[in-house]
Amino acid sequence: MTWANWADDLATEIRSAGRWRHPRELDARGVTGRLEDGRDVVSFASNDYLGLTAHPAVIAAAQDALDRWGAGSGSARLIVGARPVHRELETELADWKSAERAALFPTGFAANLGVLSTFAGPDVLICSDELNHASIIDGCRLSRARVAVYAHNDLERLTSLLRQADRGRAIVVSDTVFSMDGDTADVDQLIDIASRAGALLVLDEAHAVLGPRPIVPAVADVLRVGTLSKTLGALGGFVAGPARYVELVENCSRPYIFTTASTPADTAAALAALRIVRSSEGTTLAQRLRTLVDRVRPDHPSPIIPFVCGDEERALDAAARLLDDGLIVPAIRPPTVPPRTSRLRVTLSAAHTDAQVGRLVRALADVFDRAPAG
Repeated sequence: MTWANWADDLATEIRSAGRWRHPRELDARGVTGRLEDGRDVVSFASNDYLGLTAHPAVIAAAQDALDRWGAGSGSARLIVGARPVHRELETELADWKSAERAALFPTGFAANLGVLSTFAGPDVLICSDELNHASIIDGCRLSRARVAVYAHNDLERLTSLLRQADRGRAIVVSDTVFSMDGDTADVDQLIDIASRAGALLVLDEAHAVLGPRPIVPAVADVLRVGTLSKTLGALGGFVAGPARYVELVENCSRPYIFTTASTPADTAAALAALRIVRSSEGTTLAQRLRTLVDRVRPDHPSPIIPFVCGDEERALDAAARLLDDGLIVPAIRPPTVPPRTSRLRVTLSAAHTDAQVGRLVRALADVFDRAPAG
């Protein structure tokens, strides 16, 4: 079989399953924009949880960085790609996470690949929650470690797996907020279980804009992975933790060593956004987001709110009906989620207005012919 035949066959297979996709072009600033067909829409699909992508201070910081350092860093950090703004952001990220050090990556995906491949190997057991993000799954694969996947949030099973590690090195890795269900891990229990077993705990806090916010004991072996592209509205990733561990990442992580450093503009934008998050304005934005979440689903722990349809066609039809109302709410289908759990995935932002969220709530009720269930 030629490569051309293989590509044609695979494309046909995906199309026949009704799962062929292409990027949607949205000419947008913040939560509103215009599709390529000319329709004006409100997006409930972005992870810009606090609306900082369009914040004037964040934009100004990126523009200043462009003027000072240019468009790109030109090289990897360990060659000549480091700029003062990189270290400045790392210092503030470490302080934000109450950690000794932090290291930047060009994306959050690369951060998980880099951390797991640094600390795991054939002699290490990784215990991973079954609903962890694709970047964690791929990081586990890249590490060549033994991987045990435990049922979602099943801490009894996790404890049992760690007992079977035969006193070898072990890693526990989990999202703190799960990206398709919007539910949370019991982070305090994870810290306790990992500490008792002598395991390294890797927490991916990419979506934890509303928490959980763990208090990590100084003696605990915990690494906290995050992204700059969601709460902070820019682009990039990071790991924060004990200095000796972060320094190992800088010396051993291939995604860190062999990737051009984050652009100065992205880094400066993230730094400005972080300062907003840690200010009274950031507190107000988070409270605003909390209020909007409660309007759609009271007491839900995150701005990711799923509406499970089950059948793929039902999810696609629901998304199409919402788009007809000028609302972008994506249909999430296999392989992103398990079969028969296709859903609408609503993501809220502090930038949404009360009127926009009201439109969403009414449209969802109309699509589901009732108050929609989660």
